[in-house]
Amino acid sequence: MRIATWNVNSIRARVGRVTDWLQRADVDVLAMQETKCRDDQFPHEAFEAAGYEVVTHGHSQWNGVAIASRVGLTDVQPDFPGMPGFGKPLPDGTLPLEARALAATVGDGIRVWSLYVPNGRDLADPHYPYKLTWLDRLRLATAERLAANPDEPIALMGDWNVAPLDADVWDMAVFEGSTHVSQPERDAFVAFESAGLRDVVRPLVPTGYTYWDYKQLRFPRNEGMRIDFVLASRAFADLVTGASIERNERKGDAPSDHVPVVVDLDADSPLDDDRPMIF
Repeated sequence: MRIATWNVNSIRARVGRVTDWLQRADVDVLAMQETKCRDDQFPHEAFEAAGYEVVTHGHSQWNGVAIASRVGLTDVQPDFPGMPGFGKPLPDGTLPLEARALAATVGDGIRVWSLYVPNGRDLADPHYPYKLTWLDRLRLATAERLAANPDEPIALMGDWNVAPLDADVWDMAVFEGSTHVSQPERDAFVAFESAGLRDVVRPLVPTGYTYWDYKQLRFPRNEGMRIDFVLASRAFADLVTGASIERNERKGDAPSDHVPVVVDLDADSPLDDDRPMIF
């Protein structure tokens, strides 16, 4: 089974690129972030024509997450327990929940989360403590689920908006005093290890960026960041046989500023029964 995550930076602007890549790369499941559309605006027809069913979670032209699968989608869950909100308080005094988290079970019981972690904006901005709280609540919710289901294969996939290592940005001097590399953010990322998760891509792909800004020729100069990750439970990690960062998807016409991150699993899927047997 091949599972991937990709911040597509507007699915309506890039649906052709995404569905074409899904078929070329033979991907079974794709977690998408920054779909930037309401659920009723998502281009379902294009995915269905490519052989995928899709679940979406989007409120407006901002944020938005989705999961596409050709190996089944069950037990769909938007948001996670305890997820904090942000923005103008609602009439009941609570803060609105942004469309940043969506889970589904795919294949033979594999639980996948598509996550778009808050950016943080600036260390002095209210979005920064919101980001730290969001990460902490996600960790707690994940730890609680794994405590109840220690053998469940779970993957938290998406745009984490954190560069955990100095090597994950092209020049630390450029990022001094900014988000994505601050110690509290890095500590929040590392804390997921205590919840029973591990980065399953870095051991196989130790170097490489997943994001390059559109400005100042960042991509041709390879001035990028590694901020898209797959953090997985032990049961999921035990299935991993390969991984890649699809750098070439940053090239061509109207690319996203992120590229797909792919994980291969030694796991059966419903498609296996339809493939020719080789003796």
